[in-house]
Amino acid sequence: MIRGVAVGVGSGVIAAIRSVRGWFSAVLHGLGSYILFNAEVVRAFFSPPFESRMVVRQMYEIGVMSLPICLLTSFFVGMVLALQTGYASIAVLNEPVNVGTVVTFSLLKELGPMLTSVVLVGRIGAAITAELGSMSVTEQIDAMYTLGTDPVKYLIVPRLLAFSLMLPLLVVFTNIVGVAGGMLVSAQEPMYTPYTIYWEDSLQYLRIGDFFHGFIKAGVFGIMIATIACYKGFHTGGGAEGVGKATTDSVVTSIAMLLIGDFFLSSLLIALRIG
Repeated sequence: MIRGVAVGVGSGVIAAIRSVRGWFSAVLHGLGSYILFNAEVVRAFFSPPFESRMVVRQMYEIGVMSLPICLLTSFFVGMVLALQTGYASIAVLNEPVNVGTVVTFSLLKELGPMLTSVVLVGRIGAAITAELGSMSVTEQIDAMYTLGTDPVKYLIVPRLLAFSLMLPLLVVFTNIVGVAGGMLVSAQEPMYTPYTIYWEDSLQYLRIGDFFHGFIKAGVFGIMIATIACYKGFHTGGGAEGVGKATTDSVVTSIAMLLIGDFFLSSLLIALRIG
């Protein structure tokens, strides 16, 4: 009996080791494929012709069509920040202190770029993966190669360029609306912070580097989201089920990489004294 238990435990350990090794191998293979894909995108980016119509179309879809939901999200985030900050400062100091400063710095340096990126992952990133994935499983991408059209140049580069341009601009608008939302809440009871005091708190310690801290983050996040979404869609297989799986993987991977990349990018920008 003891021997049987030992054999069972040994088999379980071996199976676990094989599972971890298989997972690690799959991760390395996916990472290598992703790097090669990005190298192909860079090559196509600097080769003529330039698909200006596709870029403008994608900029409209990514930027203009996403603006309402991004503004709505940021407005209520700013309201919640002001509410929580005001009540916390009243509980500790018996009066609302630096509400505008907390709201402004939180949105400009962290919450603005991150929340806008997450909204675009769900709205645009998933759509890009599903669209390219459908083209892949129906062999439309292979047909483009056959007809002499570079699908990376025609499908990937416009989306990447539009994403990297529009996400920072969206973040600028969402930051403004979020700070305004915080201002409306801070003027209500029990805080009763006048608009002039709120704006003075918001601008007193603000530097140009704080703005660029979030702006640079937004640009990098846009590149990350676009490349992951395009890669997952471009390498989709397995029919309709594969498209669904690729879309799910794209959203999960994008959000995970945003959170991980946010920490390292913040550390780098702070080390460079940008914000």
